[in-house]
Amino acid sequence: MIEVTREEVKHEIERLLERVSAGEEVVIEEAGHPVARIVPYVPKKRGMLGAMRGQIQASEDFDNPLPAEVLETFER
Repeated sequence: MIEVTREEVKHEIERLLERVSAGEEVVIEEAGHPVARIVPYVPKKRGMLGAMRGQIQASEDFDNPLPAEVLETFER
């Protein structure tokens, strides 16, 4: 991790972005206190639609109204 001031960021953004691209983390400080962090971008991994097809079963009555004693626990 590298710590830099706001002024250093203004003058050296290209060098800092190269370091972040290489996997380093940059913390920007103001008056000796951290105010921001620049970290490498990691794209989110998306799930595949239909990947669980045929592995999950719902009962025939899954959308039937709940019994009164169960409903009471939600209405307290």
